[in-house]
Amino acid sequence: MSKIILFYKYVNIETPHQTMNWQRELCESLNLKGRIILATEGINATLGGTVKEIEAYIAAMNAHPLFGNIDYKYSSGGAEYFPRLRIVVKNEIVNLGINPQDLTTENTGKHLTPKQTHELLQNKPKDLIILDGRNNYEAAVGKFEDAITPDIRYFRQFPDYIDQNLEQFKDKEVLMYCTGGIRCERASAYLKSKGIAKEVYQVEGGIHRYVEEYPDGFFKGKNYVFDARVTVKVNAEVLGNCFVCNAKCDDYMNCRNAECNKHYIGCQDCVVRLNETCSEKCNILVLENRVHVRPQFTKLDAVK
Repeated sequence: MSKIILFYKYVNIETPHQTMNWQRELCESLNLKGRIILATEGINATLGGTVKEIEAYIAAMNAHPLFGNIDYKYSSGGAEYFPRLRIVVKNEIVNLGINPQDLTTENTGKHLTPKQTHELLQNKPKDLIILDGRNNYEAAVGKFEDAITPDIRYFRQFPDYIDQNLEQFKDKEVLMYCTGGIRCERASAYLKSKGIAKEVYQVEGGIHRYVEEYPDGFFKGKNYVFDARVTVKVNAEVLGNCFVCNAKCDDYMNCRNAECNKHYIGCQDCVVRLNETCSEKCNILVLENRVHVRPQFTKLDAVK
């Protein structure tokens, strides 16, 4: 039996490259695959392996002076959902585009447990705004009811979105959410730094923790994940639309024209009709062998 874990921790890491070497040695010894991002501000990771391997990894992390008390989130799957093990050191563990020294998690939004979140949404105050902290393609297939979904492609565009829309948050209570909570840590701190919202909350553990307790709650559709699963079905709601014909659909893939590589939602009819491409133009290019073509579609191809 296998599992996928995702986790993060904001903690001062004085020697991230040394930590990277330790993480690589540990993961390779346990045959784990996935990705780990390290920075001086902390660690952000998604890993897959057998239950035994995952348990051994967590035990090693708990024994480390920096990495105890981490909230590990579990999903179905395993190492097969990752093409390789990738461990890197970056400036931020999630790219908000702001120096971690200038914006820390010390003044983050107030954490609400899934139960507290559910109760807040059941008794929704008139001045409550629900704000999605993810990218537009994630929100296209799943979101909380009545949430504002910024039209951004990359998380680093989020601060600009806040700056350009400050008035809508004036004197409001704002409930922010993301996949597992990590993006909201600094994104909510950024909104709070503007001093315009009455209160800023974030869903503790993100969508992942909320839907564990309330699969038929206020989150509708699928939860977008950054591995070969692409999305995880939460409930029967279908929020997305086929990029080609606009039919109700929430299945992502990448255009078979590798030079296009568009990440799009495609219904089964259009996927078949267009030979796994996103448009008539790309289909013609593929049929005429004028572009590099993916040998066949797999969910691994769909991961950006």
